[in-house]
Amino acid sequence: MIACTRISDIKNQLTASRRKKKTIGFVPTMGAFHEGHLELIRRSKNENDLTVCSIFINPIQFNNANDLSNYPRMLEQDKKILTKEGVELLFAPEAEEMYPPGEKQDLDLDLGRLDRVMEGEHRPGHFKGVIIVVKKLLDIIEPTRAYFGKKDFQQLIIIEHMVRALHLRVKVVACETFREPDGLAMSSRNLQLTIGERQLASKIYDVLMYTKANAGSVPVQKLQLISLKRLVEIPEFRVEYFKIVNKRTLLPVDTWDDPEEIIACTALYLGDIRLIDNMELFS
Repeated sequence: MIACTRISDIKNQLTASRRKKKTIGFVPTMGAFHEGHLELIRRSKNENDLTVCSIFINPIQFNNANDLSNYPRMLEQDKKILTKEGVELLFAPEAEEMYPPGEKQDLDLDLGRLDRVMEGEHRPGHFKGVIIVVKKLLDIIEPTRAYFGKKDFQQLIIIEHMVRALHLRVKVVACETFREPDGLAMSSRNLQLTIGERQLASKIYDVLMYTKANAGSVPVQKLQLISLKRLVEIPEFRVEYFKIVNKRTLLPVDTWDDPEEIIACTALYLGDIRLIDNMELFS
């Protein structure tokens, strides 16, 4: 595996592949790999001639300084994992390479309501930072396909919107959430949980499964309130939201009339660690 830290170097490495018309798969990450990341990488390996992975903890998408400073960093371990998985290229820039001093960091793109609900309501500015860095990375790598997990569902929908709105020549591939045996969605943040917190975290999955089991038979708003109450009743959880929404607009739904377009999304703090998850209710 070839590891690059400079934009010019990764572009040079990709030039020959483009000349040969090779397909390029791209997996953008913030590192601290778990099996969910590896599923994205393996899918890219299966579907493309060449796979590029990036590791960049993007400072402008964190609206909480402690969250940024505490985010797990394990670059050397991640490099070994990527080498074992057969990834050809790694792009691991420093912040100064992605955001040179004096360069304006902005992207003129109307996201409508997509960035104002759920995560957007509780993490102001987060999605602006996300689309800026993803657009930069896509411009640098110019991949055929880019792979994103459904665990960050709102982020996925916003990136798909950005790609359509800006007419970017890349196919966004959405990959299913990978879970631990007890149902907890895999996340780099799980590494920061204590043993006791880790055991409690699986209750998020239990509530999502309860919601799925009752979807269609209990009125939407009533089921949303019951599910929220089940989370709130766990004293260690500080729940930010539990919402049943349309998968495309991310706006609340009032009926089960369009079941294939409905998803439940939640976010909460367990100790100092913020966890998110979601579940398509009729898939």
